[in-house]
Amino acid sequence: MENGGGSNEIPENAPEHCPGPQSETAGKSDACQGCPNQEICATAPKGPDPDLVAIVERMATVKHKILVLSGKGGVGKSTFSAQLAFALAAMDFQVGLLDIDICGPSIPKMLGLEGQEIHQSNIGWSPVYVESNLGVMSIGFMLPNPDEAVIWRGPRKNGLIKQFLKEVYWGELDFLVVDAPPGTSDEHISIVQFLQATGIDGAVIVTTPQQVSLIDVRKEVSFCKKVGVEVLGVVENMSGLSQPLSEFKFMRMTETGERKDMTEWAMAYMREKAPEMLNLVAFSEVFDSSGGGAAKMCGDMGVPFLGEVPLDPQLCKAAEEGRSCFSDDKCRASASALKMIIEKMLAQKMISTENGA
Repeated sequence: MENGGGSNEIPENAPEHCPGPQSETAGKSDACQGCPNQEICATAPKGPDPDLVAIVERMATVKHKILVLSGKGGVGKSTFSAQLAFALAAMDFQVGLLDIDICGPSIPKMLGLEGQEIHQSNIGWSPVYVESNLGVMSIGFMLPNPDEAVIWRGPRKNGLIKQFLKEVYWGELDFLVVDAPPGTSDEHISIVQFLQATGIDGAVIVTTPQQVSLIDVRKEVSFCKKVGVEVLGVVENMSGLSQPLSEFKFMRMTETGERKDMTEWAMAYMREKAPEMLNLVAFSEVFDSSGGGAAKMCGDMGVPFLGEVPLDPQLCKAAEEGRSCFSDDKCRASASALKMIIEKMLAQKMISTENGA
């Protein structure tokens, strides 16, 4: 569906008598039968929306809005969103992180905010704060049981996203980072439509190196181009396993296929025979990148390539523990890569990292 915020452009793959995605009969008329866009058009917001005025007013105090997208799930998009928010806050920016992954909200866990609740006042919903300059909003704060499945159709998801945008009082923000679910569905159409009039700086798209992920990322890039959202760049996450040799476990396979732990022997041998090896970082490709990975895809599609982030067990641990990977030296393999990517993204938008946007 080509709908970038109020326009009534006909999708390229629509049937001959398509009423247009903004029509009240979109997805419901006889002409819509068999159209691949039918369900999306039927559930997407249509016509002038009075709530958009309230959203524009609410977003007037937010300088920059960045969407974090992925074509496929499990590529580390929410991990990137969380660490992007941590990094911007560490630069003394005022940061908000909005989780619109309605069915799979993982941001509360990754920010160390599990069990927190939303508070309301006469000025709106208050974000849950990690630090005084880093606030978070997620449906995860609204669930009485974290194991409860959110089984919602498109209109109800759209309604909550709209409520987040018009009801949450962020105050003065330098950045609002929006963590979206994988794909190009209701949540993505809604967030673009609701924020289009307020100005979206662009989207960062997260992928892994293998073709099975890049196939879907190409669709995400296409989505951004169709709805008029600038692609700030693509991040190749899990770009090879990178880990200090001293943190590895060493195993020997027995003839019966069992694993025997040889870590203590291997470490003692290296300490005695080759102690300099303990300072090395071991690297191994986990996913097949023989097709050129995200860098080649970006060249083919004419979008910026922001860089690679290795698969770092310490970064995974930081996400599990809800903390910043920049707060100590544990994430040596990934923190420097993330920092360079974030600085490159800010430089593209000509945003200074010197205390304020």
